[in-house]
Amino acid sequence: MKILLVGASGVLGTAVAQELGARHEIIRAGRSGADVALDITDANAIRAAFEKIGTVDAVVSAAGKVKFAPLAQMSSEDYGIGIADKLMGQVNLVLIGQRFLSERGSFTLTSGVLSHDPIVAGSSASMVNGAIDSFVRAAAIELMPQRINAVSPGVLTESMAGYGPFFRGHEPVPAARAALAFSKSVEGALTGQIFSVL
Repeated sequence: MKILLVGASGVLGTAVAQELGARHEIIRAGRSGADVALDITDANAIRAAFEKIGTVDAVVSAAGKVKFAPLAQMSSEDYGIGIADKLMGQVNLVLIGQRFLSERGSFTLTSGVLSHDPIVAGSSASMVNGAIDSFVRAAAIELMPQRINAVSPGVLTESMAGYGPFFRGHEPVPAARAALAFSKSVEGALTGQIFSVL
């Protein structure tokens, strides 16, 4: 398969590239250090990237940024970061990418554990992750025969140095184990699913 991997240079994206790259052609996309430059907050950049690449068999997103801060310190602009980046960035990958996806191709988006297991200072991530999961379930009924799923990992082991204080009591997930769920989504037959990796 020819797979477009967005966010390929991140911790999760690197693990996904290693997992899927053993069997498929991976086109790495991201803001830097990638085969194709792509900023998911820019719909025109998404469109240009797809026009450059052409038809793909799968689109995998391991990208998306949100702000972590206590609720009392959050502004509407702070929430807008996650909405514009992790949420609408991934939604736009689907809206634009469906024309460039093969007939039975698939989208795999990334949400996260905070959609159902919230933490202090994580309200934006919880909101965005929940919206992604709901979008995937709804979009699946209209995309067929194309498929769409989301992977919802816990906090990654490799990210604990930065995020550990926010996730007290959470058992971290190795990125390589989270990457297996992306293989399940891309290489399987399910659609409208949220694959939790805890």
